[in-house]
Amino acid sequence: MGNDVQKTYGVEKTDEQWREELSPEEYAVLRQAGTERAFTGEYTDTETTGTYSCKACGSELFTSDTKFHSGCGWPSFYQPISDTVEYIEDVSHGMKRVEVRCANCGSHLGHVFPDGYGTPTGDRFCINSISLTLTPKE
Repeated sequence: MGNDVQKTYGVEKTDEQWREELSPEEYAVLRQAGTERAFTGEYTDTETTGTYSCKACGSELFTSDTKFHSGCGWPSFYQPISDTVEYIEDVSHGMKRVEVRCANCGSHLGHVFPDGYGTPTGDRFCINSISLTLTPKE
């Protein structure tokens, strides 16, 4: 990304290990910063109460309390659980965006936009369903 410093994470795996553990679709999004098609993800319209974790490493990222329907085609949240995500400037595809990654393993989750939607934080975290695992609250 323009600098030579390699960030280290709590979970470090080789590319080969990631490919073995993730489906081709999961690998394309989580490890290659791909995006699932809008309105196709498992959690886009889910209203189940629970916690959303990183599909790659299991780190808890978001709670259903901060999920809302934005109509953008991906699950939307207005804030992550404390410092569980990291932010990377993304200038790909001719746009200037902020990429959201898992702070524990560096996997791509989606992007955050400061467009509000009337949320308490003014942010919309637009996250790929395929990057997440939902653990329902009992």
